[in-house]
Amino acid sequence: MTYLSSNQLKQYEDKGFVSPIDIFSKDKAKEIRNEIELIEKEMPNELEKSGRYNAHLISPLLDEVTHNSEILDAVQSLIGKDILVCGTTLFIKNPNVKGFVSYHQDAKYIGLEPHNWVTAWVAITDSNEHNGCMRVWSGSHKDNLKDHDQNFNERNLLTRGQTIKNVPKKKTTPLILKAGQMSLHHPTVVHGSDLNHSNDRRIGFVIQSYIGTNVKQVLGINSVQLARGKDNFNFHKKIGRPKSLLDKNDLKIKKRENDNLQEIFYKGSSKKGTY
Repeated sequence: MTYLSSNQLKQYEDKGFVSPIDIFSKDKAKEIRNEIELIEKEMPNELEKSGRYNAHLISPLLDEVTHNSEILDAVQSLIGKDILVCGTTLFIKNPNVKGFVSYHQDAKYIGLEPHNWVTAWVAITDSNEHNGCMRVWSGSHKDNLKDHDQNFNERNLLTRGQTIKNVPKKKTTPLILKAGQMSLHHPTVVHGSDLNHSNDRRIGFVIQSYIGTNVKQVLGINSVQLARGKDNFNFHKKIGRPKSLLDKNDLKIKKRENDNLQEIFYKGSSKKGTY
Protein backbone atom coordinates (compact mmCIF):
# COMPACT_ATOMS: atom_id res chain seq x y z
CA MET A 1 0.00 0.00 0.00
CA THR A 2 1.39 3.39 -0.94
CA TYR A 3 -1.35 5.79 0.06
CA LEU A 4 0.18 9.22 0.47
CA SER A 5 1.30 10.24 3.96
CA SER A 6 0.05 13.40 5.66
CA ASN A 7 3.39 15.08 4.80
CA GLN A 8 3.04 14.12 1.14
CA LEU A 9 -0.56 15.36 1.04
CA LYS A 10 0.58 18.65 2.54
CA GLN A 11 3.38 18.93 -0.04
CA TYR A 12 0.83 18.44 -2.84
CA GLU A 13 -1.56 20.97 -1.33
CA ASP A 14 1.15 23.59 -0.74
CA LYS A 15 3.39 23.06 -3.76
CA GLY A 16 1.19 21.41 -6.39
CA PHE A 17 3.29 18.26 -6.65
CA VAL A 18 4.58 15.32 -4.63
CA SER A 19 7.92 13.70 -5.47
CA PRO A 20 9.70 11.31 -5.44
CA ILE A 21 7.52 8.22 -4.91
CA ASP A 22 9.05 4.73 -5.24
CA ILE A 23 7.07 2.46 -7.58
CA PHE A 24 9.21 -0.31 -9.09
CA SER A 25 12.82 -1.47 -9.42
CA LYS A 26 15.49 -0.30 -11.85
CA ASP A 27 15.40 -3.79 -13.39
CA LYS A 28 11.68 -3.40 -14.07
CA ALA A 29 12.30 0.05 -15.54
CA LYS A 30 14.92 -1.47 -17.89
CA GLU A 31 12.43 -4.15 -18.95
CA ILE A 32 9.90 -1.40 -19.78
CA ARG A 33 12.53 0.59 -21.70
CA ASN A 34 13.35 -2.55 -23.70
CA GLU A 35 9.68 -2.95 -24.69
CA ILE A 36 9.47 0.71 -25.78
CA GLU A 37 12.61 0.27 -27.88
CA LEU A 38 11.30 -3.00 -29.33
CA ILE A 39 8.19 -1.14 -30.55
CA GLU A 40 10.45 1.53 -32.08
CA LYS A 41 12.42 -1.21 -33.86
CA GLU A 42 9.41 -3.22 -35.06
CA MET A 43 7.33 -0.17 -36.09
CA PRO A 44 9.74 2.78 -36.49
CA ASN A 45 7.06 5.49 -36.81
CA GLU A 46 4.56 4.21 -34.27
CA LEU A 47 5.82 6.26 -31.30
CA GLU A 48 6.96 9.29 -33.32
CA LYS A 49 5.39 12.75 -32.97
CA SER A 50 1.69 12.41 -32.06
CA GLY A 51 2.14 8.61 -31.98
CA ARG A 52 3.73 9.02 -28.55
CA TYR A 53 0.22 9.27 -27.05
CA ASN A 54 -1.58 6.21 -25.64
CA ALA A 55 1.27 3.72 -26.07
CA HIS A 56 -0.25 1.85 -23.10
CA LEU A 57 -2.93 0.62 -25.51
CA ILE A 58 -0.39 -1.40 -27.55
CA SER A 59 2.25 -2.24 -24.91
CA PRO A 60 1.42 -4.75 -22.14
CA LEU A 61 4.24 -3.41 -19.93
CA LEU A 62 3.13 0.22 -20.23
CA ASP A 63 -0.41 -0.97 -19.55
CA GLU A 64 0.90 -2.70 -16.44
CA VAL A 65 2.46 0.57 -15.26
CA THR A 66 -0.77 2.46 -15.95
CA HIS A 67 -2.75 0.05 -13.75
CA ASN A 68 -0.03 -0.39 -11.10
CA SER A 69 -1.73 -0.71 -7.71
CA GLU A 70 0.88 1.39 -5.87
CA ILE A 71 0.44 4.26 -8.33
CA LEU A 72 -3.34 3.94 -7.98
CA ASP A 73 -3.07 4.00 -4.17
CA ALA A 74 -1.21 7.32 -4.36
CA VAL A 75 -3.67 8.71 -6.92
CA GLN A 76 -6.63 7.61 -4.79
CA SER A 77 -5.25 9.74 -1.95
CA LEU A 78 -5.76 12.80 -4.17
CA ILE A 79 -8.87 12.22 -6.33
CA GLY A 80 -10.82 9.48 -4.57
CA LYS A 81 -11.40 5.76 -5.05
CA ASP A 82 -13.16 5.90 -8.45
CA ILE A 83 -10.37 6.33 -11.00
CA LEU A 84 -10.31 6.45 -14.81
CA VAL A 85 -7.26 6.42 -17.09
CA CYS A 86 -7.78 9.21 -19.62
CA GLY A 87 -4.57 8.79 -21.62
CA THR A 88 -0.79 8.50 -21.54
CA THR A 89 2.18 10.23 -23.17
CA LEU A 90 5.79 9.20 -23.75
CA PHE A 91 8.23 12.06 -23.24
CA ILE A 92 11.49 10.85 -24.79
CA LYS A 93 14.46 13.20 -25.06
CA ASN A 94 17.22 11.72 -27.14
CA PRO A 95 20.84 12.86 -26.65
CA ASN A 96 22.01 15.57 -29.04
CA VAL A 97 18.43 16.45 -30.01
CA LYS A 98 17.37 19.84 -28.71
CA GLY A 99 13.97 18.79 -27.37
CA PHE A 100 12.46 20.75 -24.50
CA VAL A 101 9.10 21.42 -22.85
CA SER A 102 8.09 25.06 -22.40
CA TYR A 103 6.50 26.19 -19.13
CA HIS A 104 2.77 25.50 -19.23
CA GLN A 105 -0.27 24.21 -17.31
CA ASP A 106 -1.78 20.84 -18.28
CA ALA A 107 -5.35 22.04 -17.73
CA LYS A 108 -5.08 24.80 -20.39
CA TYR A 109 -5.85 22.76 -23.52
CA ILE A 110 -6.82 19.31 -22.29
CA GLY A 111 -10.55 19.90 -21.74
CA LEU A 112 -10.99 18.00 -18.46
CA GLU A 113 -13.45 19.67 -16.08
CA PRO A 114 -13.63 19.93 -13.09
CA HIS A 115 -9.97 19.62 -12.06
CA ASN A 116 -10.42 16.44 -10.02
CA TRP A 117 -7.51 14.79 -11.77
CA VAL A 118 -3.78 14.31 -11.42
CA THR A 119 -0.85 13.56 -13.73
CA ALA A 120 1.68 10.85 -12.90
CA TRP A 121 5.21 11.26 -14.35
CA VAL A 122 6.96 7.87 -14.20
CA ALA A 123 10.72 7.72 -14.78
CA ILE A 124 11.73 4.86 -17.10
CA THR A 125 15.30 6.16 -17.02
CA ASP A 126 16.87 8.38 -14.38
CA SER A 127 15.62 11.95 -14.74
CA ASN A 128 17.83 14.74 -13.43
CA GLU A 129 18.98 18.29 -14.14
CA HIS A 130 21.67 17.09 -16.57
CA ASN A 131 19.25 15.20 -18.84
CA GLY A 132 16.29 17.58 -18.70
CA CYS A 133 14.06 16.58 -15.78
CA MET A 134 10.73 18.30 -15.16
CA ARG A 135 10.86 21.57 -13.22
CA VAL A 136 7.85 22.90 -11.31
CA TRP A 137 6.92 26.42 -10.21
CA SER A 138 5.98 25.55 -6.66
CA GLY A 139 2.62 26.89 -5.51
CA SER A 140 1.56 28.15 -8.94
CA HIS A 141 -1.46 25.80 -8.91
CA LYS A 142 -3.16 28.14 -6.44
CA ASP A 143 -3.63 30.80 -9.15
CA ASN A 144 -6.07 30.75 -12.07
CA LEU A 145 -5.10 29.45 -15.50
CA LYS A 146 -2.53 31.78 -17.00
CA ASP A 147 -2.26 33.21 -20.51
CA HIS A 148 -0.22 31.00 -22.83
CA ASP A 149 1.49 32.15 -26.03
CA GLN A 150 1.21 29.66 -28.90
CA ASN A 151 4.71 29.58 -30.34
CA PHE A 152 4.65 26.34 -32.39
CA ASN A 153 8.43 26.45 -31.95
CA GLU A 154 10.64 23.69 -33.33
CA ARG A 155 11.87 21.10 -30.81
CA ASN A 156 9.18 22.06 -28.31
CA LEU A 157 7.59 18.76 -27.27
CA LEU A 158 4.19 20.40 -26.68
CA THR A 159 1.39 20.50 -29.26
CA ARG A 160 1.14 24.26 -29.75
CA GLY A 161 4.45 25.22 -28.14
CA GLN A 162 2.23 26.71 -25.44
CA THR A 163 4.33 28.95 -23.24
CA ILE A 164 3.72 31.04 -20.13
CA LYS A 165 5.82 34.20 -20.14
CA ASN A 166 8.06 35.35 -17.32
CA VAL A 167 8.22 32.13 -15.29
CA PRO A 168 10.86 32.72 -12.57
CA LYS A 169 13.12 29.80 -13.46
CA LYS A 170 15.29 30.33 -10.40
CA LYS A 171 12.21 29.64 -8.27
CA THR A 172 11.37 26.38 -10.02
CA THR A 173 12.08 23.02 -8.39
CA PRO A 174 13.76 20.17 -10.32
CA LEU A 175 11.91 16.86 -9.81
CA ILE A 176 14.86 14.48 -9.71
CA LEU A 177 13.76 10.87 -10.13
CA LYS A 178 15.53 7.52 -10.32
CA ALA A 179 14.28 4.98 -12.82
CA GLY A 180 11.20 3.38 -11.24
CA GLN A 181 10.18 6.47 -9.27
CA MET A 182 7.39 8.91 -10.08
CA SER A 183 6.05 12.35 -9.31
CA LEU A 184 2.41 13.47 -9.18
CA HIS A 185 1.42 16.97 -10.20
CA HIS A 186 -1.70 19.13 -10.10
CA PRO A 187 -3.58 20.08 -13.33
CA THR A 188 -2.80 23.78 -12.92
CA VAL A 189 0.75 23.78 -11.58
CA VAL A 190 3.21 25.49 -13.98
CA HIS A 191 5.98 23.17 -15.19
CA GLY A 192 8.43 22.56 -18.03
CA SER A 193 11.82 20.98 -18.74
CA ASP A 194 15.17 21.76 -20.32
CA LEU A 195 17.40 20.05 -22.86
CA ASN A 196 18.99 16.64 -22.40
CA HIS A 197 22.75 17.27 -22.09
CA SER A 198 23.62 13.63 -21.32
CA ASN A 199 24.76 10.88 -23.71
CA ASP A 200 21.71 8.66 -23.11
CA ARG A 201 17.98 8.95 -23.67
CA ARG A 202 15.74 10.41 -21.00
CA ILE A 203 12.44 8.51 -21.01
CA GLY A 204 9.39 9.54 -19.03
CA PHE A 205 6.05 7.72 -19.22
CA VAL A 206 3.29 10.09 -18.23
CA ILE A 207 -0.22 9.02 -17.28
CA GLN A 208 -2.01 12.15 -18.44
CA SER A 209 -4.17 11.79 -16.65
CA TYR A 210 -5.89 9.86 -13.90
CA ILE A 211 -9.32 11.46 -13.61
CA GLY A 212 -12.18 11.14 -11.16
CA THR A 213 -15.36 9.67 -12.64
CA ASN A 214 -17.08 13.06 -12.17
CA VAL A 215 -14.73 14.70 -14.72
CA LYS A 216 -16.08 15.49 -18.21
CA GLN A 217 -14.23 16.05 -21.47
CA VAL A 218 -15.60 19.42 -22.62
CA LEU A 219 -13.60 19.86 -25.85
CA GLY A 220 -14.15 16.53 -27.61
CA ILE A 221 -14.18 12.77 -27.05
CA ASN A 222 -11.90 10.79 -24.73
CA SER A 223 -12.30 7.05 -24.27
CA VAL A 224 -11.12 5.83 -20.87
CA GLN A 225 -10.22 2.72 -18.92
CA LEU A 226 -11.70 2.02 -15.51
CA ALA A 227 -8.64 1.67 -13.30
CA ARG A 228 -10.31 1.39 -9.89
CA GLY A 229 -13.75 1.60 -8.27
CA LYS A 230 -17.01 2.27 -10.11
CA ASP A 231 -18.12 4.77 -12.73
CA ASN A 232 -21.56 5.99 -11.77
CA PHE A 233 -21.40 8.97 -14.16
CA ASN A 234 -20.57 7.24 -17.47
CA PHE A 235 -19.43 10.44 -19.18
CA HIS A 236 -16.92 8.52 -21.34
CA LYS A 237 -16.79 5.47 -23.60
CA LYS A 238 -14.77 2.60 -22.07
CA ILE A 239 -11.94 0.79 -23.82
CA GLY A 240 -10.20 -2.44 -22.89
CA ARG A 241 -6.59 -3.28 -22.13
CA PRO A 242 -4.10 -4.56 -24.74
CA LYS A 243 -4.30 -8.23 -25.65
CA SER A 244 -0.65 -8.56 -26.69
CA LEU A 245 2.26 -6.46 -27.89
CA LEU A 246 1.30 -4.56 -31.08
CA ASP A 247 -2.02 -6.35 -31.53
CA LYS A 248 -3.56 -5.17 -34.83
CA ASN A 249 -6.92 -4.23 -33.32
CA ASP A 250 -5.21 -2.41 -30.43
CA LEU A 251 -3.16 -0.41 -32.96
CA LYS A 252 -6.42 0.71 -34.60
CA ILE A 253 -7.86 1.73 -31.22
CA LYS A 254 -4.71 3.72 -30.42
CA LYS A 255 -4.93 5.56 -33.76
CA ARG A 256 -8.60 6.38 -33.22
CA GLU A 257 -7.91 7.71 -29.73
CA ASN A 258 -4.96 9.78 -30.93
CA ASP A 259 -7.03 11.26 -33.76
CA ASN A 260 -9.64 12.27 -31.17
CA LEU A 261 -6.90 13.73 -28.99
CA GLN A 262 -5.64 15.90 -31.85
CA GLU A 263 -9.13 17.37 -32.16
CA ILE A 264 -9.05 18.24 -28.45
CA PHE A 265 -5.52 19.65 -28.36
CA TYR A 266 -6.00 21.89 -31.40
CA LYS A 267 -9.57 22.99 -30.71
CA GLY A 268 -9.95 26.62 -31.79
CA SER A 269 -6.47 26.78 -33.32
CA SER A 270 -5.97 27.72 -36.97
CA LYS A 271 -2.63 25.92 -36.99
CA LYS A 272 -1.43 22.43 -36.04
CA GLY A 273 1.94 21.39 -34.65
CA THR A 274 3.72 18.07 -35.15
CA TYR A 275 2.70 16.67 -31.77
